[in-house]
Amino acid sequence: MGRQTEQVKRASQGFWRLPERELDRLVELARKTDRVELKLIVPETAHEAVRESLRISFRNARRQRVYYFDTPDRMLFRCGVITRVRRMPDRHDDAVVKLRPVDPAAISPALRRSKRFTVEIDGMPGSYLCSAALKSHLLPGHVEQVARGKLPLHRLLTKPQLRLLTAHLPNGVRLGELVAHGPVDARRRTLVVPGDSRRLLVERWTFPDGSQLLELSTRCRPEEVLHAAARTATVLRDHGIDLTGPQQTKTATALAYFHAHPSMT
Repeated sequence: MGRQTEQVKRASQGFWRLPERELDRLVELARKTDRVELKLIVPETAHEAVRESLRISFRNARRQRVYYFDTPDRMLFRCGVITRVRRMPDRHDDAVVKLRPVDPAAISPALRRSKRFTVEIDGMPGSYLCSAALKSHLLPGHVEQVARGKLPLHRLLTKPQLRLLTAHLPNGVRLGELVAHGPVDARRRTLVVPGDSRRLLVERWTFPDGSQLLELSTRCRPEEVLHAAARTATVLRDHGIDLTGPQQTKTATALAYFHAHPSMT
């Protein structure tokens, strides 16, 4: 390994914070994916400071209502299956069936060829997972009707999505048993932070009790997994943002919230 490569690897640990062998595994795994997404959950006590530092305003941000479909005890999520739909007033609603974690080598060539199918690394400081997602656009109005139980879930999914979902349902779980967990009110803004040409996506999720989640994320090509992490860590630290706090995905946070507050669904 060259000196420059070693320097980049060390600098990337400002974001990844992984044992050296695990970082090597990440680099190798990334080569088998379509892209890498770097994510950081900001502690709620730091939300205001981060918004001020990055000059974030959600006044005219894109709005979404996010729902997950799972069993009441989150059996799908615990088995690595995620079904999420989003209601978006200013664009097409969408649905995704996601497998996480997944082995890229185990995915069928037919799925990998689909333009709607993506294999990516979801990375956070201290951890990463490989995921596979099959997405689709939805007809207006169907999301709310399914969430209220007026239409069956299969009305939101394409045939390929239904095949993928049913093939990975846990033993004993039927499609009709899945219920809506949500909604979460989401706001999204895209920024270009001084010092970095890569776009930074800022998402604020607000739960029914008013508690909030703030996530910063950026995407890169698989071959940029070290350089992008190093640059992202530097830029965020330069803006006073701490990368050492506890991390948990938005999906895990949302499902845990609605499991603990069933009356909020």
